[in-house]
Amino acid sequence: MAQFATWEEEYQNPKLVTTKAEPQNDTLRFFKYLKKEAKIKLNNLKILDLGSGTGRNSNYLAQLGNLVVGLEISDTAVEIATKRAEQMNIKEQVKYLKQSIGSSYPFADEYFDLVLDVISSNSLNEKERSVYLKEVYRVLKVGGNFFVRTLCKDGDKNAKNLLKINPSVEYDTYSIKELDLTERVFSEADFRKVYGEYFKIKKLAKKSGYTRFMGQNYKRNYWLAYLQKVKT
Repeated sequence: MAQFATWEEEYQNPKLVTTKAEPQNDTLRFFKYLKKEAKIKLNNLKILDLGSGTGRNSNYLAQLGNLVVGLEISDTAVEIATKRAEQMNIKEQVKYLKQSIGSSYPFADEYFDLVLDVISSNSLNEKERSVYLKEVYRVLKVGGNFFVRTLCKDGDKNAKNLLKINPSVEYDTYSIKELDLTERVFSEADFRKVYGEYFKIKKLAKKSGYTRFMGQNYKRNYWLAYLQKVKT
């Protein structure tokens, strides 16, 4: 319940998240990769958007003719995303469910062609992260793609400072006391170990960007991972 309260407050009074309606450029580049390199047409797919927020990715993909499900813990975010879908006349293409992405998913095995996690799993604890990885693997079709944008530890001065001054209990986690939130950062070796246990890592790139928090901009590093479920 504490995590729910944190994100509900955040979507009502944003200090960290954005309420923009369009996908981020990194996500759009992944979609371009699917079309140009993986030769996957971005329509008639079943897509799962983890931590779907206000629907910026889900509604975009639904508008292209896909069936999309967004999992989101905040009532406010679900309400905003649903209203936007209604305004875009795509409510038959997209559905938002309120639940944590660190708990079991209400879907059949190998149901989805594509799964997205755009800065959503950072605040999971290790028990929740284990569920999240197993559930994504379970519901994703063999050959299906998984896009992850997550926090990078390597070369990130702000991450290393937070780990030093506000360390949390679990490995490579720190607390953001203003939000009552814990975040996890990954080194390259750590990311490959955690995600590589379940998925083939087709591409892993580090990118710098800026996040705005409490009225200030902070430079952060991110991992952009293109993953795939393959036959074992």
